[in-house]
Amino acid sequence: MATIAPVHPVDEVPPVRQLTAFGLQHVLAMYAGAVAVPLIVGGAMKLSPADLAYLITADLLVCGIATLIQCVGFWRFGVRLPIMQGCTFAAVSPMVLIGTTGGGLPAIYGSVIVAGLAIVLLAPVFGRLLRFFPPLVTGTVILIIGVSLLPVAGNWAAGGVGSKDFGEPKNLALAGFVLTVVLGVQRFAPAFLGRIAVLIGIAVGLAVAVPFGFTDFGGVGDADWVGISTPFHFGAPSFHASAIVSMLVVALVTMTETTGDFIAVGEMTGRPIERRTLADGLRADGLSTVLGGVFNTFPYTAFAQNVGLVGMTRVRSRWVVAAAGGILVVLGLLPKLGAVVAAIPAPVLGGAGLVMFGTVAASGLRTLAEVDFRGNDNLTVVAVSVAIGMLPVGVPTVYEKFPDWFQTVMNSGISAGCLTAIVLNLLFNHLPGRAGSAETSTEPEDAPAGA
Repeated sequence: MATIAPVHPVDEVPPVRQLTAFGLQHVLAMYAGAVAVPLIVGGAMKLSPADLAYLITADLLVCGIATLIQCVGFWRFGVRLPIMQGCTFAAVSPMVLIGTTGGGLPAIYGSVIVAGLAIVLLAPVFGRLLRFFPPLVTGTVILIIGVSLLPVAGNWAAGGVGSKDFGEPKNLALAGFVLTVVLGVQRFAPAFLGRIAVLIGIAVGLAVAVPFGFTDFGGVGDADWVGISTPFHFGAPSFHASAIVSMLVVALVTMTETTGDFIAVGEMTGRPIERRTLADGLRADGLSTVLGGVFNTFPYTAFAQNVGLVGMTRVRSRWVVAAAGGILVVLGLLPKLGAVVAAIPAPVLGGAGLVMFGTVAASGLRTLAEVDFRGNDNLTVVAVSVAIGMLPVGVPTVYEKFPDWFQTVMNSGISAGCLTAIVLNLLFNHLPGRAGSAETSTEPEDAPAGA
């Protein structure tokens, strides 16, 4: 009698009730980061409130479409893992520069479209680089991703960057309360509720925040019921060489970051990334970025915020994140619902973010536990890579005197740390060893470096 092959947890489809709850949890985890890029870029260009609202709804719509492409996939597009997509922060500085020096939004969108096409073409080349990501490098990159995200959670917990009451004890108390609820649910509640601990923590935190005046739902009444983003709303794209070059640098940075996120989720879900799947995932990033340029938004990449949620909840189904993509599409088409989600106060998200982002860092440590650190220089590789990766996180202005292209690469702690780990692994584990080294004379030539 024929036996039915077991379904991998990544491909399992939970019941609709769980899909909705788990998906909403992912949306809440990434919402603040998702709308930050259009707010920053639009604010720097002094756009009207109506245009800012348009940028946000367009961003949410394409976020959802990009997530669906990445999770569900078609042909050679999509990594088919639980990966949320969002606008990359690596592009913020170049886009602000392009938009405020005469090119405006059309020049931004022209460079974004070209960058997306370049990512599609370069995806197979990047796929061949997977052999340079042994556990030594992947564990280090995952650790850097988690630690570099912690300041984001810290800023949320303190009230949000730029808020008048930033750092007030009441904000940190609310964040601490949400964190306590999340941990309590995860430890003592039934298994299903434990998997939506973040959602419950945010809901309880919001219920407490409203009577204490932490949030204002006034923006909900002002928002439109329906909003549809049309192609080239701000005019036909224009193509400027300098803008395109800077956005191509951003494309290389985001491809590096996305590779790290893919590897992290692959480790957490038990479906390791292969060369072809990496290329398919990057190709989906490129297609989503092209759509971003067409539908009035920005470059897209895997969102590291949600990597921690996958590790923490141990819900590995890609269909859960696809459901989150569907929710984002609805939010992009119904601005009033988006305004409700936007009213969640930053400290509530901060309390949940602390445990999620810490989970990413802990996953990196778990991967590094598989690495042999005896009689080699692997500890140096980890130490220096983490140090370089944390430098722009701890000292944000450290590279402000350097050229723009250098800042684009190195101001991202994830890309800086990833590139450092790759280079140091090649230096210490691929190049011929020192004369008389025992490891040089006994290690097989085709042994995986850093493993």
